[in-house]
Amino acid sequence: MGLLDALFRSSEILGIAEETLEFALESSEAAHPDEYMGFLRGTEAAELGLDREGLVITDVLIIPGTESNSVSATVQTSSIPNDVKALGSVHSHPNGVIRPSQADLETFGRGSVHVIIGAPYRRNDWKAFDSQGRRTHLEVIDVELPDSESFFDFTQADIDEELRG
Repeated sequence: MGLLDALFRSSEILGIAEETLEFALESSEAAHPDEYMGFLRGTEAAELGLDREGLVITDVLIIPGTESNSVSATVQTSSIPNDVKALGSVHSHPNGVIRPSQADLETFGRGSVHVIIGAPYRRNDWKAFDSQGRRTHLEVIDVELPDSESFFDFTQADIDEELRG
């Protein structure tokens, strides 16, 4: 099993937290006309107060050094932290086409769910796909996200330490 394969879990993904989807939509719009890209992270449903087993997508992990333009976003794979909560990816298509490109399909093997968001980045301008590029359903779940371990509670030193592994 390669490093990237080890990043992604196989637990059932129940859906995406509404706040997380809103964050991804807003971030995609802010990046326009360039593509936006991030990795999806999950939280056990029980930790969110749900009486179900599985994971809910609760975070978008942005990798430092991601390069993007109007037709692509490139991540240095060596910069991806070893994160056992990673579930897949999210990226935008500024041209509004909400289906995977050939380049997308080549990266979809890393994770089990991939979200594509299209311009103009409204609430219904996104779709989820499996690792083969087939359309899949991803429920939007209204849950309160935990304040502890917030992704935004980090410093450059934390990033540097994570990258050193």
